Amino acid sequence: MHRLQGRTALVTGASQGIGEAIARRFAAQGARVVLAARNEEKLAGLVAELTASGAAACALRLDLARAAEIGERLKSLGAEWSEIEILVNNAGITADNLLARMSLDQWQSVLDTNLTGTFAVTKEVVRGMIRKRWGRIVTISSVVGLMGNAGQANYAAAKAGLIGFTKSVARELASRNITANVVAPGFVDIPAGRFGAPEEIAAAALYLASEEAGYVTGQVINVSGGLYI
Repeated sequence: MHRLQGRTALVTGASQGIGEAIARRFAAQGARVVLAARNEEKLAGLVAELTASGAAACALRLDLARAAEIGERLKSLGAEWSEIEILVNNAGITADNLLARMSLDQWQSVLDTNLTGTFAVTKEVVRGMIRKRWGRIVTISSVVGLMGNAGQANYAAAKAGLIGFTKSVARELASRNITANVVAPGFVDIPAGRFGAPEEIAAAALYLASEEAGYVTGQVINVSGGLYI
């Protein structure tokens, strides 16, 4: 049995990497998947591939840096795709630099996309979840948000902010049968002796989006091969 059969999921940053892997995994498990990202060409290719395999998928051009426009972009989906039951907040950018050299623009651009954009998407989508009294919010943070990293003060601050944001949302929405959790990946040479793969992050996201994880909320699942213990 497909674990997400009949559910509609929105995955941000779905045109490549972790987001693409999650979208593929969700579609394979029966979800109707809205693929959101800035790159329309990549999205169109992925939608075509998924639909050719029998999955239900559509593309949504979405730029999280333009938070004020997110509500209107989501409304453009139309009734067929608008009832989002599973949200995966994956989209993010980096603008690395040492603190002494980091510009205000580098700081603000990362916070705007990675943190404020996630807030704006979640705020819009959660309204439908509240009406249905069912929902899953899975946010992709990073072990950098737990342990910090030189040259990534902006990225670490945003990813740590996502953890605090998610824990607060989990407390607010638990009584509505809506869970909110974090997956914190790491992609460096680590005690496991290898790099992680996007598909391994997707597996964690699938569990948190499923019925089996209905009693799990406000948690951070560290998928880093032992980088952060």
